[in-house]
Amino acid sequence: MAIWVDTIHELIGTASSDLAPDVVSAIRAASQVEEAGSNAQQALATILENTSLARAKRLPLCQDTGTLVFEVWAPPALRPGALCAAIHAAIGRATAAGTLRRNSVDSLTGENAPANVGPGHPVIHWHEQGEDEVRVTLLLKGGGSENVGTQYSLPDRELGAGRDLAGVRRCVLDAVHRAQGKGCSPGILGVAIGGDRATGYVASKEQFLRRMGERSPKPELAAFEKRVLAEANSLGIGPMGFGGRTTLLEVFATALNRVPASYFVSISYMCWAFRRRSVTAAPTGEVLGWE
Repeated sequence: MAIWVDTIHELIGTASSDLAPDVVSAIRAASQVEEAGSNAQQALATILENTSLARAKRLPLCQDTGTLVFEVWAPPALRPGALCAAIHAAIGRATAAGTLRRNSVDSLTGENAPANVGPGHPVIHWHEQGEDEVRVTLLLKGGGSENVGTQYSLPDRELGAGRDLAGVRRCVLDAVHRAQGKGCSPGILGVAIGGDRATGYVASKEQFLRRMGERSPKPELAAFEKRVLAEANSLGIGPMGFGGRTTLLEVFATALNRVPASYFVSISYMCWAFRRRSVTAAPTGEVLGWE
């Protein structure tokens, strides 16, 4: 699996240092709607400069290279164990090269794992598919944005939130208000309605696989995404909490079935350093395309 190690190592380096074009475009568009010379515009200008320098120098966009979340779509013939071993090896190489920070910490001892690998890290989700090609998407999920993610159980009397989209809206806006500038805004929200506590969070993070501006195929959720995005940006929190018109860059929502007794709203937050990259490869690891 040596070729796979090389391919995944390159994927890690690209995700860590080169912000996806759709995200850069969204940040640039946001900078144009902020008041000239304002703290908000200056913050976004600094973000764009940082993005350009990271790409040019092949250095991490952020000192927190985050939790590595791999989404793998592969044919049945590809053995998960072999590719997982290649992913672990590539993480070790990227850590030694400085592309990744030693972020995998033993929760009992507080020690950093030397190879940056341990129980629960990295996260690898395996999806079997009929096509011969393999697609691997990597998300680098920073700790600051992870800390402001939250989950609600409806009905919520304090918020006046019932078990409907109006109640979900109250939850999302409350989460944005509570976060303020924390989590390195402007952020991107993944919202999952329903499921249980675990599946809700997984589904909320899966929304980060979508492209900026990609609306839900369900009309009611598409309208919800647009409304909440506009309302969150009217709160005046702005980039890094400095005030302004851009508190969020995007809102993605999905809905899962639930049991009658539960109605969860799970909200995951992604910072402006929305590090998402994909590679398509042959089952043997040779690169067929990047995204």
